[in-house]
Amino acid sequence: MKILIIEDEENLLSLTKKELEKEGYQVDFATNLKQAVDKIVATPYDCILLDIMLPDGNGLQILKTLKDFKREDSVIILSAKDSIDDKVIGLDLGADDYLAKPYHLAELSARIKTIIRRKNPTKKNGCFGNVCILSNEKKVLVNNQEIILKKKEFEILDFFSNRINRLIDKEQLAEFVWGEDFDSMGNYDFLYAQMKNLRKKLKEANASLELKSIYGLGYKLVEKENEISI
Repeated sequence: MKILIIEDEENLLSLTKKELEKEGYQVDFATNLKQAVDKIVATPYDCILLDIMLPDGNGLQILKTLKDFKREDSVIILSAKDSIDDKVIGLDLGADDYLAKPYHLAELSARIKTIIRRKNPTKKNGCFGNVCILSNEKKVLVNNQEIILKKKEFEILDFFSNRINRLIDKEQLAEFVWGEDFDSMGNYDFLYAQMKNLRKKLKEANASLELKSIYGLGYKLVEKENEISI
């Protein structure tokens, strides 16, 4: 699960990020409105933690951006302004919950889990031809036989399975799978290696899904019998 924290208070951001990472979440962050909009436009998130008092604008603009892009990312507003008006405005604009500062990290964690569970009560397994992706179990079956994937390989395939036949550029893929850690890698060699291994494993298993490389543009996951040329 991928979470974006939008928060300009450094200590609170650090504590929240560290706690959520301990729980196994992938965590990105932004400290102002511009950074947040850039990340949201580029990457879908399971949950966004939104401080509405940002140095360069009102965080409620994020909710309008999500609506403009027809996105369904869950949002929890975090604000020191515990007023009824702010709650009503935020919820009317599409936020899922509102938590006043200061908050307990345990309560924040519980609310995140509740929202994700409510929006995805049982994440359905995706089956495409002879391939079944068991998201909750983090397994992939081809002709009812498991193929062994590394953690990142599974995350990549799961990511693409929710975007079947959609072209994904390498920047978007790297940002989604590796988050902030990608900045320290310096190049795309690690991504290329993961994609090469994953494509090889699918081919060797005679999977009906194929990760196609579109030269100069990115990748897309297609069902072999439904390939679409561009």
